[in-house]
Amino acid sequence: MTKAFRHGQILKLILRGRIFTQEELARGLAELGIQATQATLSRDIQELGIVKSAEGYTQLGPASRGPDIATAASEFLLDARVAQNLMVLKTSPGNANALAVALDRADWSEVVGTIAGDDTILVVAPDHTTAVRLRGRMLEYLA
Repeated sequence: MTKAFRHGQILKLILRGRIFTQEELARGLAELGIQATQATLSRDIQELGIVKSAEGYTQLGPASRGPDIATAASEFLLDARVAQNLMVLKTSPGNANALAVALDRADWSEVVGTIAGDDTILVVAPDHTTAVRLRGRMLEYLA
């Protein structure tokens, strides 16, 4: 279970219902099969910008859009291959979308666009040289 996944589930729980305590949050996560200590929940609440209000926990500012590119790549990226101006990224099953979203949000000039499946992402670069450079940049997260 990754931190990004846990964060997503926490946000879903607070958006779905009135949660007033960390104990209630822990119970909601436990029902989803996610065990978290009080210390972990405290850190998660702080990192997500969640505050207590009269209506229960709420997130300040826009909702989290998932992990950043460094986190997503280091957690999910398994391989990167180049074919002409295209790069194919491999992830474990179910994680391609999170990595593709993080890559899109990173707004790198080397990336024209992405298409994600279950465990594969097609990344379009402007040309072969840029695709090779992009592959190197992605593989740095595996080091």
